[in-house]
Amino acid sequence: MRRKPIVALIYDFDGTLSPGNMQEFGFIQAIGSTPDEFWKMSDGIAIGQDASNILAYMKLMFDEARKAGIRLTRSNFRKYGEDIKLYEGVREWFRNVNEYGTAHGVKIEHYINSSGLKEIIEGSPIAGEFKHIFAGSFIYDENGQAEWPGIAVDYTAKTQFLFKIQKGIFSSRDAKKVNESMADENKRIPFTNMIYFGDGDTDVPSMKIVSMFGGQAIAVFDPTKPNKRETARKLLRQGRVGYITPASYTKDSRTFRLVCAMIDKIKADADLKFLGRYK
Repeated sequence: MRRKPIVALIYDFDGTLSPGNMQEFGFIQAIGSTPDEFWKMSDGIAIGQDASNILAYMKLMFDEARKAGIRLTRSNFRKYGEDIKLYEGVREWFRNVNEYGTAHGVKIEHYINSSGLKEIIEGSPIAGEFKHIFAGSFIYDENGQAEWPGIAVDYTAKTQFLFKIQKGIFSSRDAKKVNESMADENKRIPFTNMIYFGDGDTDVPSMKIVSMFGGQAIAVFDPTKPNKRETARKLLRQGRVGYITPASYTKDSRTFRLVCAMIDKIKADADLKFLGRYK
């Protein structure tokens, strides 16, 4: 029996599905800071120590929470996720795309590939829409409190997760199966069936890899911020992405039309490949 093609829609989170960084919708306010102050301190740690920007912000969250007497537990992180602001149409987006995929003979799966925190995303209103969330996380002690960074997702880690999606590996820890040789026909989701959404520098390697192997990469931008639009245009000029679109996800948006056309192409390519096997 012929299997339906699986189409993977892979999203960065901050700046792609949400107009801000996820720490800015509750956590930063809880520690008595402002977003500008927090990120300035985080950048100061990274620059001063020549350290990872991701590990720097995770350390700062840990230190500032301790100073403010805030318990960093999974449940508290998820509470911060409840108030994350989302771009227009995001809540309905998944249902609309899923319905379009079903009507056109493909199975749609949604994934997060983020340098943010998995625990916060898990508390967001859209957490249940994703097949898997690849993102940073903490290690927790016996009392359930964060005590050390467990996974820090920088731009190179993001590319690793693409290969895990390709092979159907849903463990962030795994470093063995993802590197094992696998015949193309056994790969769960080929790169040609991937659509990657991102908005900035940490997405560039992932955008490039997806595009290089025949998939589609889209740069989204906040239309109210000229610098974000220019970043998207730069990514298009440099060949990092094939398309740019305002960060609107309604059914009448350019984003939806783009993705529907990409789904049509993936389905047509799968049909041609199947027909080409006739002997």
